[in-house]
Amino acid sequence: MKEKAYHEKINIENELKLRELLKTLPHFCRDYFIGIEPSTSSRTRLAYAYDLGVFFEYMHENNPFCGKLEIPDFPLEILDQIKASDIEEYLNWLKYYIKGEVEHTNNERGISRKLACLRSFYHFFFRTERISTNPAELVRMPKLHEKNIIRLDVDEVALLLDEVESGENLTERQKLYHAQTKKRDLAMLTLLLGTGIRVSECVGLDLSDVDFKNNGIKIHRKGGYESIVYFGEEVEEALSSYMKERLKLIPAEGHTNALFLSMQKKRISVRSVENLVKKYAKLVTTMKNITPHKLRSTYGTALYQESGDIYLVADVLGHKDVNTTRKHYAAQADERRRQAAKIVRLREK
Repeated sequence: MKEKAYHEKINIENELKLRELLKTLPHFCRDYFIGIEPSTSSRTRLAYAYDLGVFFEYMHENNPFCGKLEIPDFPLEILDQIKASDIEEYLNWLKYYIKGEVEHTNNERGISRKLACLRSFYHFFFRTERISTNPAELVRMPKLHEKNIIRLDVDEVALLLDEVESGENLTERQKLYHAQTKKRDLAMLTLLLGTGIRVSECVGLDLSDVDFKNNGIKIHRKGGYESIVYFGEEVEEALSSYMKERLKLIPAEGHTNALFLSMQKKRISVRSVENLVKKYAKLVTTMKNITPHKLRSTYGTALYQESGDIYLVADVLGHKDVNTTRKHYAAQADERRRQAAKIVRLREK
């Protein structure tokens, strides 16, 4: 049997999880997920299923009308019984609640995502004329405050790669593994910093996705499409060095094509990459919480500062909407405008 690509395996896993979650949701939810399948990723559908589960559990426990039936037995008509005020109370409750002795909190972005889920959910049934009200549309989205971009400075990038290469400041236990993983770790971090790809795109790379002739990698983007991302000399050097080592390894069954392997010779996981980034970043800075996504921000910032082309940054980072990119790099745009004021001289002093 042909080995499935990483993104295919993830989609299958997400689909199986979704099927299990659907058993706990009202029966009419199946129609919704079938309806949005062509326009959403498996990851988005799974996230929406979790969010809907929280919503219906809340309604079951707090809404008198919803408490009369078990959640899977809810009729579609129940959606017309839920008012905008009920949804507003639910969103307020999301800020802090306890479930199974575990505390849960949601910031403004988490609440915004859950409202977006409800809007999509209600819109589907309202558009198909199966319900007569759309209370979710009446609830205002919470105001999102812009967050400062956390990224590595130029000197910190150099220090990080030096730490990966030398391993001098690692613990004695970490040094034992460092000799075996140094080239892999250096290749991964150089690739993340030198291309701005997402960590999921990085771990999903196969051997055949790397093209040294054109210095490009074929990645499977978040939206489900494939794209070619090109890399420079530093990335080429790190990848070439690791590739020589990788081709000598015997992968575990089902992981033959994976580019980056774990110590168990299996495709490395997103969590493992997150942990190794954190491990090396702590040696460089204790003031910043550096994650793989912060390495992506580091690349995006550097590219924008060098090119000044927001459309190029959006294209390379795989943002479908340039406004997403502009929002993230607005501070850099403001700084460039400030510099422009100093460039033009009207009269010589």
